[in-house]
Amino acid sequence: MDREVMEYDVVIVGGGPAGLSAAIRLKQMAAESGKEVSVVVIEKGSEIGAHILSGAIMDPRAITELLPNWKEDGAPLNCPVTEDRFLFLTNEQKSIRFPNALLPDSLHNEGNYIISLGNVCRWLATQAEALGVEIFPGFAAADIVFDDEKKKVLGIVTGDMGRAKDGSEKAEFQPGMALMGKYTLFAEGCRGSLGKRLISHFRLDDGKDAQSYSIGIKELWDIDPAKHKPGLVMHTAGWPMDNSTYGGSFLYHGENNQVMVGFVIGLGYQNPYLYPFEEFQRYKHHPAVAEFLEGGRRVAYGARAIVTGGLQALPKLTFPGGALIGDNAGFLNVPRIKGSHAAIKTGMLAAEAAFSALGAERQHDELAAYPEAFEKSWLHEELYKARNFKPWMSKGLLLGTIMAGMDQKLFGGKAPWTLHNKTPDNAKIKKKDGFKPIQYPKPDNKLSFDRLSSVFLSSTNHEEDQPCHLTLKDPKVPIEVNLALYDAPEQRYCPAGVYEIMRESDGTNPRLQINAQNCVHCKTCDIKDPTQNINWVTPEGGGGPNYPNM
Repeated sequence: MDREVMEYDVVIVGGGPAGLSAAIRLKQMAAESGKEVSVVVIEKGSEIGAHILSGAIMDPRAITELLPNWKEDGAPLNCPVTEDRFLFLTNEQKSIRFPNALLPDSLHNEGNYIISLGNVCRWLATQAEALGVEIFPGFAAADIVFDDEKKKVLGIVTGDMGRAKDGSEKAEFQPGMALMGKYTLFAEGCRGSLGKRLISHFRLDDGKDAQSYSIGIKELWDIDPAKHKPGLVMHTAGWPMDNSTYGGSFLYHGENNQVMVGFVIGLGYQNPYLYPFEEFQRYKHHPAVAEFLEGGRRVAYGARAIVTGGLQALPKLTFPGGALIGDNAGFLNVPRIKGSHAAIKTGMLAAEAAFSALGAERQHDELAAYPEAFEKSWLHEELYKARNFKPWMSKGLLLGTIMAGMDQKLFGGKAPWTLHNKTPDNAKIKKKDGFKPIQYPKPDNKLSFDRLSSVFLSSTNHEEDQPCHLTLKDPKVPIEVNLALYDAPEQRYCPAGVYEIMRESDGTNPRLQINAQNCVHCKTCDIKDPTQNINWVTPEGGGGPNYPNM
């Protein structure tokens, strides 16, 4: 196929904090040295920020290194944290507040800011464009361009536009473009579709722990001004999760009488009947949470997978022709529940390595200076201290809390041992025979809601007549394996109602229906499917959620 080819010094896939920070740093160094460096950022969302969803509390350390005058230049970090609260929810009515003096340093947020990460990314994009970065929103990176021997990455190809469901070309068909770079940085976020392929192709995870993930489900609420406490950060553990299931919540009081409320559940859960969306809905009825939300109005909804494997699961970061940055690699500090500062820092480190290589007239080789700089950075030290948290918590809430607390309080995160995880999340789910279906309460449409009305608030949209981006390696597996052994858990772990088991009126002939137009691009199905039969690939650029300020 004849494609338009555009050549750059550096191609960056993903307009999140990692990709934009890398672009900004490249252009900063070019300006400082009086050199020309061409940089392009492509983003599959309809605009920068459309697919960004995070809690979020930002540690400003990295953004201060990147853009020291961020406050004067109008960065949307306007709500400093004023109070931390940590509650154990003992049942559906009661809670115990953990004394702040006993909280590990990771749960102290003095000096941090409650933010909309989507709005921060929009602001970063303006800074990047002012420096001369080209940004193409609405273009999905669909394929990787290798050299003839498939040993080097030469760039990427954006997805075709205007294909019908059967793959044929519609009247408005436009082929994707080839964006060729001397180096390509992949900043797709958690479980990036190309990042996953690169990890497999170059065996970047050899000798590493199995990566682990969680699903985070979030809502934005306008609440009664009398109940609003700007800067309040509240986290909970315990109910509605049982002792063996990793999970917890956040409730952040941001600007303009709004709160961000969400629930995170580890995708290593065993019970195939667990329904993360419903667990989140019933959590909001707990008095400690409902007191803030009652009388308020839900205005936005979204969900996203979160990478939680830590330092032990971090893949090799580089390969000939490029690198993984941000959550595409897995730079999340799990006990701090923060990743945006890590994304910014890794974007900067990779940019500095790429700029140095370009100055030496190199191309398509490994940016070895990037991982070397990471290992010497404050970020590596921070993630090293956090490395045992998720492994301890996977052993149960009670034991995990005690041991993780000891690790952090007694050893400062530098205990003389490192725990490991060798089992991927999809292999941890158990067969349905050992469990009973969970009876969840019906939504009251005041605090709790159904999935479809929730997806409506995400402004998700896909062109319906396009190839399905939720592909099955074997179409027989959903019924013969997933339904037979696990009662089709994809019906429940998807937070957008994408997967349904349909039957005839007499209950016979079960079949899987995929409502791809509902997909909020969370990637949970790609992670949790028991046999890894579901492969998430990019839909047409511009499709998916359109988050306003998540």
